[in-house]
Amino acid sequence: MSRRQKEPLRPLLPEEHVQLQQLSRSHAAPATQVARAKALLAVAEGHSYTTAAHQAGRASGDAVSQLVARFNREGVGTVVPGHGGGPQVQYTARAREVILAQVRRPPDREQDGTATWSLSTLQRALRQQALPHVSRSTLWCVLREAGLSWQQSRTWCETGMVQRRRKGGLVTVRDPDAEAKKI
Repeated sequence: MSRRQKEPLRPLLPEEHVQLQQLSRSHAAPATQVARAKALLAVAEGHSYTTAAHQAGRASGDAVSQLVARFNREGVGTVVPGHGGGPQVQYTARAREVILAQVRRPPDREQDGTATWSLSTLQRALRQQALPHVSRSTLWCVLREAGLSWQQSRTWCETGMVQRRRKGGLVTVRDPDAEAKKI
């Protein structure tokens, strides 16, 4: 006989039920999300945490009880895993904007000592102005998240955008599938 559940699953809203069912049948979603959706649906059907864990392909009923408690507080978003360890993100949205503003500014040869931004020159400029402890790996991550990539021409360019020479001059062409290609 199983123990009494300390925090039972709250009744699912109809739209939550539909979302969880769709996610539990998905072949494209990450396996952890599918397993979590299956476990929540099994608990909603009245199964114990241990049974729900086994139906979802997991071993621990305790993990299901923690998932249920988090679902009661946060809703369907609990099926998406949170921060998976490692150091916490140190830079705020404001710091990221400072980094991106610096990249978008063309470098001054006299002040910055370069004609194009590399990670090292960008790091040096940011350390002198606003972010004294910024690392090259942080810069790389921020630039990649913003959709910028290092090009063979030694410049950072926005992914999915390119300038082409036409008869009328330079034209900026945008790839409509760029977002899908990033993933």
